[in-house]
Amino acid sequence: MSRSSIWSGAVAAVFCGFPVLAQDPRPAPAPAQSPVRITGAVVPQDPKPAVEPFVYDEKADGKQQVAAALAKAKKENQRVLIQWGANWCGWCKWLAGTMKSDNDLRRELLYEYQVVHIDIGKFDKHKDLAKQLGAELKSIPFLTILDADGKALVQQNTEPFEAKVDGKDGHDSKLLLAFLKKHEAKPLVAADVIAAAMATAKANDKRVFLHFGAPWCGWCHRLEDWMAQPTIAALLGKDFVDVKIDNDRMTGGKQVYEAQLAAAGQQESGIPWLVFLDSDGKLLAHATGPEGNVGFPYQPAEVAHFGTMLHAAKVALTNGDIAALLKSLNETRERDEAKKAAPPAVPPQREGGS
Repeated sequence: MSRSSIWSGAVAAVFCGFPVLAQDPRPAPAPAQSPVRITGAVVPQDPKPAVEPFVYDEKADGKQQVAAALAKAKKENQRVLIQWGANWCGWCKWLAGTMKSDNDLRRELLYEYQVVHIDIGKFDKHKDLAKQLGAELKSIPFLTILDADGKALVQQNTEPFEAKVDGKDGHDSKLLLAFLKKHEAKPLVAADVIAAAMATAKANDKRVFLHFGAPWCGWCHRLEDWMAQPTIAALLGKDFVDVKIDNDRMTGGKQVYEAQLAAAGQQESGIPWLVFLDSDGKLLAHATGPEGNVGFPYQPAEVAHFGTMLHAAKVALTNGDIAALLKSLNETRERDEAKKAAPPAVPPQREGGS
């Protein structure tokens, strides 16, 4: 049998206990600079790597991993892909390596899935979670796909994807891609998303915070992560209904983006791009300031223009609330700058000589 099964756990146990690296299919945010432009954007490619020794976080709580992935999937209209496995399992690492190194697979996962690697140890960990989700883990790696509400859509043994790649054991990337595409979430229609937000805003005497992004855009993710912080979300929620339009994934998303640019009298200048609308769709403020599109407000002039936008659109927000929001943005930049300026960590020295 080519894949790792229960009996192989005991043989491979010697490989357990190393430090692990959490994996995230999203590209890391870029250093401080102007927002990334849309034109010619591509998903970054990794060179085909050697199999990474640590894929699974052996200390992580699987239920918390799944809950966090479901929260993101709900917000982004994505699926959750669980790869059950262990760091001692060669096939598990080969599968993770294929998904990371194949550009088409990387794009599919970046756009359509939140990926979770759950460590099952020697088939003695996360048994209750596997049972709860309906995954019968007779061999690994094993795949479970959940919808954004946590319903298991498919349980998949990975043996059908196994193949010889350059004469070595591996996985057929085309078969994997077809499997993942088959179970994608249905795209949302951008016009419907905005209409629902307008109705919510009108019913609650609020405005609409409309921001445009795409899965490959690191600064878009920084904006979304900042907005998702509980204290920030609570402040913005006083006046705004949060609406993200994904230019790449939503049906008609790019057209809505272009229409809002035209309404603001602006040319395309990168994403994220932000606008504040009243509940009837009237433009109140937009993110193109004296120095161009502020994107995720980061540099002092960008933060200042975002403050101008907030003052132009506020209903219940106080001056103190706006000051707190701007302070948070400035502190984000200051933390980044402090990290860059900090000297590299010195490894601890052993006592008593070498």
